[in-house]
Parts: sequence; structure tokens; C-alpha cells
Amino acid sequence: MTMNPSELCEDLVESPLTENGGFTCLRRLSKKWGSETSEELKKQLQLAGPLVLVSFLKYSLQMISLMFIGHLGDLPLSAASLATSFAQVTGFSFVDGMGGALETFCGQAYGAKQHRMVGIHMQRAVIVLMILGIPFSLVWAFAGEIFVFCKQDSEISANAGTYAKWLIPSIFPYGIMQCQVTFLQTQSILKPLAITTGLTSLIHAFLCWLLVFKFGLGNKGAALCNSISYWIIVLILGLYIRFLPSCKGTWTGISKEGGKNLCSFLSLGIPSALMLCVVRWAYECLVLVAGLLPDPKLETSMMSISLCTSSVVFMIPYGLACAVRTRVSNELGAGRAKGAEVAARIGVYVAAVEGLVQCVVCIAARNVWGYLFSSDVVVVTYLASVMPVLAFSNFVDGFQVVLSGNARGCGWQKIGAVVNLGAYYLVGLPLALILAFVLNLGGKGLWIGIIGGSSIQALLFLVITIRTNWDEQAKIRICTTNISTHVSHEQVKV
Repeated sequence: MTMNPSELCEDLVESPLTENGGFTCLRRLSKKWGSETSEELKKQLQLAGPLVLVSFLKYSLQMISLMFIGHLGDLPLSAASLATSFAQVTGFSFVDGMGGALETFCGQAYGAKQHRMVGIHMQRAVIVLMILGIPFSLVWAFAGEIFVFCKQDSEISANAGTYAKWLIPSIFPYGIMQCQVTFLQTQSILKPLAITTGLTSLIHAFLCWLLVFKFGLGNKGAALCNSISYWIIVLILGLYIRFLPSCKGTWTGISKEGGKNLCSFLSLGIPSALMLCVVRWAYECLVLVAGLLPDPKLETSMMSISLCTSSVVFMIPYGLACAVRTRVSNELGAGRAKGAEVAARIGVYVAAVEGLVQCVVCIAARNVWGYLFSSDVVVVTYLASVMPVLAFSNFVDGFQVVLSGNARGCGWQKIGAVVNLGAYYLVGLPLALILAFVLNLGGKGLWIGIIGGSSIQALLFLVITIRTNWDEQAKIRICTTNISTHVSHEQVKV
């Protein structure tokens, strides 16, 4: 963290350059730095706490569905896990990635006090995601055939294809929900998010019990529950945004301007989506590869539960990363370079501490965690042997996602996409295949290999963060925001 030269001179002038005066000056500087750090830490924790809860509750909808399906047997669990992974790869991940671009646009606009543009950016994102939902749906409709083409077990493929088709109605509300969450998050309006997702999670669990067991719909009922729950969230958040007093400045109603300049959103949205997708694709490929190992049902079940577990744990650093992205983008939008730098550094420190804690918890719970997903002792035992490797993977992932958050806050999605592509597809996946098939380490080898990719990713983002010129970034963001606002005003006049 750097000190403004003028601030340093002021403190030196106030204290005579005697021995005692020098110590007084240093104490003042230390106190000032400590105050800024503690204040930033407080802001991030106030943001991160609710965001962790919201992230976990959003993800818990799919996890709850898998938990109910898991008690129907190994085949339904394997099929639903495969379909869920496929849906993540070909739809949900892309939507989440687009949300990363919206965080940059809305966060910097809000920081620059261009409040009206926050709502305009959200409208553009909704339109883009609704259009993209159509090709996603077509791909999911032929999921079963795609699984067979990829040499997956025929019985698992047929069941997974059915589950994927019933997931189609969920992609549209999921896109709207992601935009609404980002809209509120960048303004630090978190209470409505926590209340809405918490209430919906309870409703979702009841709906799963009702449709899966009571009505006997099985996998189909679990998939349908996702769509219903997402629409519930969309409707409640829509009411909040419409009537919440704190949103009056940022939401001024549906505007024609929201349908213009879609390409400007895509220019950052596509790299942002790729930045996230190339990582998730790499992890989801592990499920497909696990189906090619000996005893595919056991390996696929273990891998799907591992990914589900990893995703649950990931919600903690992901919530922290959302807080870091919000703080960095807000500070840069306001032209406060020093504030952005402090926010980035504090986020990294907190991520390291959180990672160590989750490692200890995961290893301690390794022998009982599997029973949440399956009653098969073989699956639970196999998962327990993989948990220490999984814990270390979660630590590295948590570290890198916060560093990635710095890049998103700065609007560096294109750089991030290149880093992620190289780390996972030149290092992670090739290493995973070698360990799993050449050295015969099976599913554990897949996880060790992917850790290599995430480690390279974290290292590269750390170097980028350290070498960032925050003063220059603040100037760039101010100029960009002013130009964007000027263009929007001209369009309104026309």
C-alpha cells in the first residue's frame, strides 16, 4: 500500500525532525495506515457475510435437489449429477459469467454516482441473457444424445437426458435472477437478497419432497423444482427493486435505452463469461472423464459429490470475492485508487485465513460427509479418501477466486480468460489425465491434476495484482464512465 507524498510531507512538517519527532511521525503514519486497513476490512466483512449466505443459498437449490435424488439410488444420482454438470457447462456458467461483466458495469457506474446507468446496464444484461437462453435450451434438449456420443454409459445417458430436458424452464428465470442479484449487490443492498434466497430455500426443500416422493415424479420433479424456485426469487426481488426506496435512483423503470448498445455489454460480457466458463468446464470435464474409468458408477458418484462439496465450500470465498469486486469497482469508479488497492489486498489476506479454516473442517468431516448424499458405504468410504486432496483444492480455488475478483473489478476479463485458459487446458487437464489413466490414480488423480492448473492460475493472478498501477486504473475508469454516460445522454436526446 502506498502513501500519498503530500500526506507524508504534512505529517513530517507537523513533527520536528528530532528523534522523538521522527518516532511521532512514524506512529502517526502507522496509525493512519492501520485505520484505513481496519475500515476496509470492516466494509468487506459487512459485504462478504451476507454475500456468502446468498451465494450458498442460491447454489443450495441444486444441491438440495441432488440430495433428494441421491436417496432414490445410484443410477438416479449419477444421471442427475451428469445432467447438472452438463447444464452448468452449457448454460448456467455462461449466465454467471455474464453477471461478472454486470458487476463491473454497475459497480463502477454506482461508484461514479451515475445511478441511472446501473438500472440501464441491468436491462441490457437481461435482454442478452434471455436471447442466449434459446440456444442453451436447444442444447439441453439433445443432452441424452450428446452423452451417448461422448461414450457415457447408455443407461446413465438416457436418464441424464430426461433430467436435462426438465431443467430447460429454469435457464430463463436463472438469468433474470443473476441480473437482479448483481444490481442489488453492487449497491450493497444485501438484506433483501438474504431474506429472499433463505425463504426460497425452505420452499424448495418442501417442493422437492412433495414432487420427488409424494407425487412420485423422481428426477423430473427435482428438476422442475429448480425452475419454480428461481421464478419465486425473481418475483420477490422484482418487487423489492420496484418499491424499495433505496433503488429509486438506480431503477427508473423499463427504458428504450436498455435495449440499445447491447454490443457494448457483450464486449465485456463474452470475455467475462469465458473467464468463468473455461474454469467450470475444466472441473465439469472431470465428471465426464470419471465415466470412462473402471467402475464408472462409483467414480461418477464420487466425482459428482466431490464437485458438489467443492461448490458448497467455494461459496464462502466466492462471497468474499463478490465483496472485493464490489469494493474495487466502486472505488475505481469514484476515482479512489488507494481505496481500490487496499480493498484488493485485504481480500487476499482474508481469503488465505478462510482457506486454512475450511481445510481443517473438510478433513475433520471426511468420514461422515458422504452420508448426506448417499447411503452406500463404498461411495462414502471412497469419498473420505479423496477429501484431503479436495480440501487443498478448495484452498487454492478460494485464493484464486478473490484474485480473479480484483481482475473483474478492474474490468480485465479478457486477461482473465487467457490466464484461465492456459492454466487449466495447458496444465490442469493434461496433468489430470496423465495421473488418472497413465499412473492409474483414478478419481484422486483427476483432482490432483486439476489442482496443478488452479495453482498456476492463482500464481498468475497474484503477479497481476501485485503489478497493478491503481492510479492509472482509476483514471481509466473515470474516463470510461464519463464517455459512457455522455453517449447515453445523447441517445436519450435523440
